[in-house]
Amino acid sequence: MESSKINVRQLFVLIVLFEHGSAVVIPLGVSAKQDVWISILLSLAIGLLLFFVYRRLFEYYPDQPLTAYLPQIVGAPLGKLLAIVYITYFLYIAARVLRDFGELLLTFAYPETPLFVLNAIMALTVMYGVYKGIEVLARTGELFLIVLYFLAIIGFVLVFVSGIVDVTQLQPMLEEGWRRVWKTVFTETLYVPFGEMIVFTMLFPYINTPTKVGRAGVVGMVLSGINLALIMAINVAVLGPDTVSRSSFPLLDTIRRVQVADFLERLDVFFMIILIAGGFFKISIFFYAGIVGAANLFGISSYRRLVYPLGLLILILSVVIASNYAEHIQEGLKIVTFYVHVPLQVIIPVLLLIIAAIRRRFNQPAK
Repeated sequence: MESSKINVRQLFVLIVLFEHGSAVVIPLGVSAKQDVWISILLSLAIGLLLFFVYRRLFEYYPDQPLTAYLPQIVGAPLGKLLAIVYITYFLYIAARVLRDFGELLLTFAYPETPLFVLNAIMALTVMYGVYKGIEVLARTGELFLIVLYFLAIIGFVLVFVSGIVDVTQLQPMLEEGWRRVWKTVFTETLYVPFGEMIVFTMLFPYINTPTKVGRAGVVGMVLSGINLALIMAINVAVLGPDTVSRSSFPLLDTIRRVQVADFLERLDVFFMIILIAGGFFKISIFFYAGIVGAANLFGISSYRRLVYPLGLLILILSVVIASNYAEHIQEGLKIVTFYVHVPLQVIIPVLLLIIAAIRRRFNQPAK
């Protein structure tokens, strides 16, 4: 682990930027149609319960990241195997998010540019930021969060002023009852972005006031959840539930429709900068967690030795994981959710907490 420390405010900033990340870009929870905002809020509530699991594990092992205390909970052989699984998971999700933003740039502005080139530019930026360390990332995040919210407020005002919002498209509420909403929660919105907070178990040891981790996490998640619910509700109100469900990038399509007084338009260029900035922080946090975990597990003195080799790995992986964007999204919904997110975000952490609590109660060290 590096010696840098971040304060609770910077942790809050990183959580907010991380939670928005790719969630504002991808079609989040669109299978719930006009009830998408309800599914996001329900996912937030359950996601907070998962966060309490992650925080409790940190309280048991306050000076160590997840990959370090896994062997202490379940024993060295299984613990090291699980550590490798989580390291792979963090790097894999970093590659998936990198692919999301590469596809966004490809679709929006650079249709003739090879995907590898677009991903390489962003990957190099991420590698540079991670090489500088978590403290530098956190301080940079503080500046970007201010800009993000300033532009978000301007964007909301312009969307409403342009007269493209039709709240009747959010009706009828619960047209098909709760079944569709709960299905969306447990197949989509719970895991991205709320379950992905598992990655912060790798960052908690860097907080200089560990007792305030829970407060920062809850406030950051609640604020992000409300923002995402509002964003998706506006997308539905502007585009309609059917169009949103078919759109690859709903927020971008919404922004493209903004036109005020026949001269203020094409704001998508302006907001693309903010979307890419959010993607940068999400990729960086997953990437940082992966390389710090690998350095810790394999006894490498400085994680910086792994930045460029593993950075090249996620770059290549981001291109080869799917042949096109539609396949990439389907893979995320049908395969990654059930075979990756569910066990690594929910099942294993809950089991770890139960085992850790039993060992703590009876003072039984893992073998």
